[in-house]
This record gives sequence, C-alpha cells and structure tokens, in this order.
Amino acid sequence: MVDQALLMQTAAALRHAQRILIITGAGLSADSGLPTYRGVGGLYNGMTDDGLPIEMALSGPMLRRDPALCWKYVAQLATACLGGQPNEAHYAIAQLQRLKPECWVLTQNVDGYHRAAGSPPERLIEIHGRIAPLFCQSCAAQDPELSVHLQRPLPPLCRTCGGILRPSVVLFEEMLPELALQTLHDEMAKGFDAVLSIGTTASFPYIHEPVLRTRICGGFTAEINPVATDHSAQMDAFFRARAVHVMSQLVSHI
Repeated sequence: MVDQALLMQTAAALRHAQRILIITGAGLSADSGLPTYRGVGGLYNGMTDDGLPIEMALSGPMLRRDPALCWKYVAQLATACLGGQPNEAHYAIAQLQRLKPECWVLTQNVDGYHRAAGSPPERLIEIHGRIAPLFCQSCAAQDPELSVHLQRPLPPLCRTCGGILRPSVVLFEEMLPELALQTLHDEMAKGFDAVLSIGTTASFPYIHEPVLRTRICGGFTAEINPVATDHSAQMDAFFRARAVHVMSQLVSHI
C-alpha cells in the first residue's frame, strides 16, 4: 500500500518543480520481466558458465580477444531485453515528461524501454548505452536486426564489410559514452529542482551526484525502491515499493 501522504507531498513537489531529473535503474524494468542487473547485466552473479567472472567475460577486452565468448553473454542480455516491453511505470515517466518540458531521464538501463514508452530521445540520457541497434567495429555501419542475428552463429558479422558487430552498450572496462556524459554534466550545471531515483542503488558517482547536488541546493529528492539503499534515509521521500505501484498514481496528481 502506497503512503498517500507521502505520495501527495511528492506530487506537489514535482508539480511545482520546473527542472526535474528522473534516474532509473534495473528495478524499473524488473516488472517488465528483466532480472535486476549487476553491472551491465545481472543475469549473472559471480562466475559464468565458462568459469570466468562476468566482469571479464562481458568486457571490452574480451570482445576484442574472443568475440564469440563475449557475444555468448551479450546474447543472453539481448534476449532478455527483446523478450520484454515497457511497463506501466515507463509510460508514467513518459507522461511526466510530456507534462513537464524540462523533465529529463537518466537511465542505467540498456533495454530501450524508455524510448519505446515515448520518452523523448532529446531528454533521455542512456548513460550505459542501449542494446540495439548494433554497429560494426570495422566500418561503423549500423545494423538494426539484432533479433535476426541472435538466431545465427555468434558473433554477428557486418553485411557491408564482414567485420564483427557489437551493441552500443558500455561493456566492463569501457568508457562511458562521451556525448551522454557531457549532456549529463551540462544539465547538472543548470541544476534541478527535484530528483526522483527509481529502482537503482545509485552506487556509481555519476548516478548519485545529481541527487547530492540537488539536496545541497535545497531541491526535493525522492526514491522508489523495494529495499532501502545507502541514500534512502537522506531522501525527502522514500517509497519502499516497486515503481509500477507508485508512478501512475504519482503522475495522476501532477
């Protein structure tokens, strides 16, 4: 049961806020059937079938050294993403962005569900990239047919030059996408009136920094998570709940 007083307090804060940041993590997509991720993918805990830590198997160096092995785990992640669809909370977030033209989404998720739900790409920061489309590491050609390639021997090959394709996700030991990082820094420099963190432990500095900055500047901060995180006690509002149980109600009051 959602705390109605807390819901109304949060709705009022978002209603009066001009610049809003919504931070989303794997917990948001859990109700779409995706496992909660650890790192790039949380289909994994510890060692892989090949006896390697997932951080090694699903890494940039492994993609270069043994593309077939790396793609074995990329394919598991891709299959999970393609097997689900946006849930009610994704659509509620997109609705909030329609209501608030300066509402941004910063997501760690690579499933592409925010785009599918209608979040405007120009106000969406996919800080870990997204699973599709694929692109060629040799000639940079794009390939939109991820699902087709998953039915074929891996790694997938470019139809233009025969090079090895890869998804636009940030693998372990790779840098964050420069444009996404710059956009985040630019928007943080402008400041936010309110930040809503959903389904993430906010363990990365670039994820919890907007929360800390907003709190220091007197803005409103809220969190939706089934379990408390290191940041929950400092939030103005904490909903111990799943996003699908809160977001639609919340947006209906804005």
